[in-house]
Amino acid sequence: MTYTIQEICPEFDHAICGIIKKIGREYGAIGEGFGPSDAEVLNMSRHYNREAKSLYLLAMIDDRVIGGCGIASFKGSDDVCELRKLFLLPESRGLGIGKELTQRCLEFALSQGYKQCYLDTLSNMKSAIALYEKLGFRHLDKPFDGTIHCGCDVWMIKEL
Repeated sequence: MTYTIQEICPEFDHAICGIIKKIGREYGAIGEGFGPSDAEVLNMSRHYNREAKSLYLLAMIDDRVIGGCGIASFKGSDDVCELRKLFLLPESRGLGIGKELTQRCLEFALSQGYKQCYLDTLSNMKSAIALYEKLGFRHLDKPFDGTIHCGCDVWMIKEL
């Protein structure tokens, strides 16, 4: 299956919002303390831009959004970024798309001078956790101070 990857733009905000919320429901990530409920989900293109050292990438098949992944500063840090909102529709999983999205985000983070990348997720997102482990993320015993996703139960870090 052929796919393309591009940066978020306003015309795709609605599509990625729908995907993030749909996949959030699939994994029980509903309500306060979970990424799909973050205010930015409604207008992703407004919250991710290179001037702010952030990037959100979309994966597309036949001009249709099938998922995305982002990177941004963790709580305004110049050294620590956060991998955010890697969500893919079920039919696009297992094709290497999540890996490519994540790797591109990590390359961007490195180019912006970040030293570490943090993420939080759910223990039932087993394929995502396996991907993160393969990419060199290691598990943490607790979330970073200031994490807003108190519903998450897996926390990871990677040295860049």
